[in-house]
Order: sequence, then C-alpha cells, then structure tokens
Amino acid sequence: MARRRAQADTFTARMKMRLHRARIGLRRSGVDYFRGNGSDWVALVGLLITVPVIAFATLISPVWYSPTALVLPIVAGGLLLRPASLLGLYAAAATALVVESVSLDPGAHGAAQVTPGTVLVVAACSFFGLLIAQFRSRVGVPWRRGGTMLFDLRERIRVQSKLPELPDGWHREMALRPAGGQSFSGDFVVAARTNGGRTLEVVLTDVSGKGMDAGSRALLLSGAFGGLLGSLPPHAFLPAANGYLLRQDWDEGFATSIHLVLDLESGDYELFSAGHPPGLQLSAGSGRWEEKTAEGPLLGVYDGAQFDPIKGTLRPGDVLMLFTDGLVETSDRDITEGIDRLTGEADRYVTGGFHGAAWHLIEAVAKDVNDDRALLLVCRDV
Repeated sequence: MARRRAQADTFTARMKMRLHRARIGLRRSGVDYFRGNGSDWVALVGLLITVPVIAFATLISPVWYSPTALVLPIVAGGLLLRPASLLGLYAAAATALVVESVSLDPGAHGAAQVTPGTVLVVAACSFFGLLIAQFRSRVGVPWRRGGTMLFDLRERIRVQSKLPELPDGWHREMALRPAGGQSFSGDFVVAARTNGGRTLEVVLTDVSGKGMDAGSRALLLSGAFGGLLGSLPPHAFLPAANGYLLRQDWDEGFATSIHLVLDLESGDYELFSAGHPPGLQLSAGSGRWEEKTAEGPLLGVYDGAQFDPIKGTLRPGDVLMLFTDGLVETSDRDITEGIDRLTGEADRYVTGGFHGAAWHLIEAVAKDVNDDRALLLVCRDV
C-alpha cells in the first residue's frame, strides 16, 4: 500500500493528474461556452492573439496583408463575444491600426497604407459587430445556439403534428409544405385517439401569416391545442381554442381550424369548422367528391362564438380530405376553382389507392404557391 501511494505521489504522476484536470476543465468550459452558459474568455484570448499577428504580418508583407484584414477578428468577435469583451478587442484593433499607420512607409507601400477609408471600414465593421452582440445579449441566446434552438422548435412542431397509429382497416397521412421552402409553417395539425382509443380526433389549423412569421405562433398554439384535445368534449374544443386566442391579444391573432371527430368502429364522424375551407369526402359507391361544410367563425375574432358540426360516415373505400386554403386558393385562383383542381388530381388515385398520395397532390396542385399548404387524408380501406 505504501509503495502504491509513493508511486502515485511521484512528480510524473502529479503532472499527469494536473494535466488531466486541466484537460477536463478546458473541455467543460468549451461545452458550457457552446451551450451559451460559460465565459467567453477562451474566444477573447484567441481573438486578441490574432490582432498582433495580423498587424505583424502587415508590417512584414503589406502587399499580401492589408490593414483592413483587422476586420476578420472584429467580425468573429461580433459573433462570439459579449459586448464588454468586444470593447477590449476593439481597443486592441485600434492600437494595431495606430502602430501600422506609424510604421508603414507611405512612399514604399502606398497601396497598403492606413488611409481614412481603412479606418472607416474597420470602424463600420466594429459598429455592426457591437449591434449584433448587444442584440444577442438582450435575447440571451448566442449565435452558436440560435440554429440549435430553431432546429429544436422545428422538431417539436413535427413531433406534435405526428398522427397516431390507426387500427387495421384505416389509413391516414399528412403532408405539410411551408411557404418559400422554409422550415417553419403557420399550418399545423394536432391529433389524438380518445375515448379509450375508439375515437380519432384531428385538428388542422391555419394561423394568420405564413412561414417564419407564423411559425412561433403556430408552435405556441399547437402546444395549447394539443393540451386541450382530449381534455374537453369535442363540442367544447373550438370555443376553448377561440378563448385562448382572444386572451393572447395578438395584433394578427386570428386562425382558421377544422376539427374531425371520427369513430373508428362505426366510421361516423363530426366536422367542426372555424372559418376553415370545407372537407371533401369521396364516396366509393358513386365515385364523387362531396363538400362537407360546417359553420363557424374564425378563431380569435370575437368571444362567445358558436361552432355547429356537420355529420357524416366513412364507409369502406371512402376517403376524407382536409386541407388549408394555401392548397386551393391563390391571388389568381378562387377557392372553387382550386377545389375542382384538387379533386381532379385526387381522382387519379381512386383506383390505385391513396397511400402516399398526400405529398404528390400538393406537388400537382400547389407546388409553386408562396403560401403554407397542408393536406390530411383519412381513408377507410375496402
């Protein structure tokens, strides 16, 4: 035991232990920094080292290294550092400019001189870097975490919009296409199986606005609507959702929504609508599409609104299609024409089945439309 303790107490062992602790501490500092929780001293030290290196390179070879190269650590500092640390970096860059202006010979290196234009370029980059750093400081989210947060938000919306599995004899699928190819959409769906799994409830909502502008409100509403769905009787869902929007007091706070309540044993369903485009039902017997239009005002417009359902039944071979207005309505095409085009394209899938049809229908009907588009299909197999 004494020999082991002596071996562990040697100079080499102590140095290895200190090196290990230093490596662990540096790694933890790096992890905290890139999470936005740690100090920015590592980045500050690194950028402060680059300033004299750039200044020295400019003095040695001004033809290859211009004095304006000092904007590189300044731009990086605007992305990495806090405002207080950024001012220290700016002081170092200003000192380097003074040294360069005194040391460079105007006659020999006229093209590499520190001119008033050089000072203006460096000062402008410093100003905008400081604005970016102050904005990040107010928000409390460093740039290295901003992309991760947006990714997390997008994934939360995707998970909340996942449709539950249905029993044998039923098929469901959802396709969503945000405006402009963005990752965020003002259209979303929440769904759940209630009543012991016998009932499928689906709510398709279109928030005012589109793309990134409506994405944050869509995330908030999808969470709230997901909490309400299944916690209230079906006839009470839209009134509760309407009251929730009114309490938000948004400047642009209205939304349209359609609520499907489907009995998976009998095929009977109810559709509740809040200013939403009608649903479309394909009857396998006649091969025709029928509009299912329920009455109800927009969500978030006035209190005490009533939402009257329309009832129907999905028989074997029938299809129910729900969608948002971006799929059927554009500035040069009214909703009636859009619905006719949608049903015409949907007729192509009647004989072969609608499995995988939702995405292709959006591609065929509204591929280049600059609006959020969503399509939900619920099919009862033959």
